[in-house]
Amino acid sequence: MKDVKIDKTWKAVLKEEFQKPYWEELTKFVRKQYLSNKVYPPAKNIFRAFDLCPLDKVKVVIVGQDPYHGEKQANGLSFAVNDGITLPPSLKNIYKEIQSDLENAPLSSGDLSRWARQGVLMLNSVLTVTANNPASHRDKGWEKFTDAVIKTLNKNRPNIVYLLWGKYAQTKGEVIDRDKNLVLISGHPSPYSAHLFFGNHHFSHCNEYLKKNGLREIDWK
Repeated sequence: MKDVKIDKTWKAVLKEEFQKPYWEELTKFVRKQYLSNKVYPPAKNIFRAFDLCPLDKVKVVIVGQDPYHGEKQANGLSFAVNDGITLPPSLKNIYKEIQSDLENAPLSSGDLSRWARQGVLMLNSVLTVTANNPASHRDKGWEKFTDAVIKTLNKNRPNIVYLLWGKYAQTKGEVIDRDKNLVLISGHPSPYSAHLFFGNHHFSHCNEYLKKNGLREIDWK
């Protein structure tokens, strides 16, 4: 992974990360896992969030934790699942909130590439996971990399909407300049904390901010 296959706009600004000792250790770990275990998402989709949403196109960032660990679920985008896969509870609740907030029912597919192509960076903190073993790739270096992604965005791109759901995402977003961006926080959309997620109108607030700053609103269908 020295020659990291990631969108060129991201590669240019993150090149220093790829030279750091942690990256070499992370690369060794991830490669070994893919060779010896079933790992999600498929290797070609590890950086899919970046490939679908280049640095200069980012308008919204949704921060997740680590990929789904079930069969055919993870596809490289936070909260998303492959087309035809049953929606996980958190994504169901996101769709419920969109329908309530915008009075617009999202499509049934959980593959959120339709959002990513509009400028929504769907960023998991950890980008890989061993099958049926949640959080198995935490503390191996991915968090350092995705922290660098957020710092890079904060430095290079103003007027971004950050959707930080749950304490984990909120801690990760502490570096974000609130004067130059819109940061929306709430409980996580999982069933355990959805009562703190529903009714916050993040999707309409997001679009209002984008419109105010001369940017095209996201079609949250």
